[in-house]
Amino acid sequence: MKRIGLICGGFSSEYDISIKSAQTIQKNFPDHLECLLIEISRANWQERLQIAGKIDAAIIYTHGDPGENGRIQAYLDMLQIPYINSGVLASALSFDKWYCNQFLRGFGFAVAKSQLFHYGAKINAGSLVKELGLPLFVKPSDSGSSYGISKVKSTDEVQKAFEIAFNEGRNVVAEAFLDGTEVTCGVFRSTTELVALPLTEIVSETEFFDFAAKYNGKSKEITPARVEETLREEVQVQAKKIYELLGLRGLARIDFMLVNNQPFVIEVNTTPGFSPASIVPQMLGVAGISIQDFWREIIKVELGM
Repeated sequence: MKRIGLICGGFSSEYDISIKSAQTIQKNFPDHLECLLIEISRANWQERLQIAGKIDAAIIYTHGDPGENGRIQAYLDMLQIPYINSGVLASALSFDKWYCNQFLRGFGFAVAKSQLFHYGAKINAGSLVKELGLPLFVKPSDSGSSYGISKVKSTDEVQKAFEIAFNEGRNVVAEAFLDGTEVTCGVFRSTTELVALPLTEIVSETEFFDFAAKYNGKSKEITPARVEETLREEVQVQAKKIYELLGLRGLARIDFMLVNNQPFVIEVNTTPGFSPASIVPQMLGVAGISIQDFWREIIKVELGM
């Protein structure tokens, strides 16, 4: 029986979410394969990843650093251990919100107007508000699960928002507010085609789809999304184009804001949440795909097992 290492945990604030995602995957793992949970942290990653030599392949399910940004992928590449995830370049590019969106903008995808700030930069709140308007978002460029994000409603709130964001990452994005309907689309490659799952509409009870909304029940996640068929199809087409353009593998989830019937890309997630509270399992349920069959298909396509 082939042994698959399911790597979870990680170095970021999303540690606990990663563990919950991995537990859901392990519980629904294909019967013909052995799943070995490899939980890593900053303190033990060298010791825990030594076990990589005892596995036939890997699934990397750390949200954030060091998996979603491609660092574990690079380590496994050097050990010549296959994995189902997107590779180093695709993971690193997708993980950085600003660089990914600028890349996609260059290929004609609509994204919000934004500015990038490196750690230590002086922030001119007045100029920023004049350029991007109010409200605006300030968020780490390389973090997930809405950690460190602030919705800024006045010039006086700008500096505090940057302090919060820089506590989560070295690069911070200020982004113009998009007033519309938020939807997200899961994408994966089956044995026959690239599949776009049913859209989920996100209706947050908080100011935006923050951590509380995502994981503490402060949002309504409506699947399928309440959008017209032509717009739904357009989002699914764009999601699949982005998947292929970035060279993604395995599962990805692409978030959009629909403004006046035009999809704007918000971000690309190469390791989307997979806990019982997460969106992708809801999409699979609506599509009539069991979680076990889903992982069986991805492992077959990406690993040939």
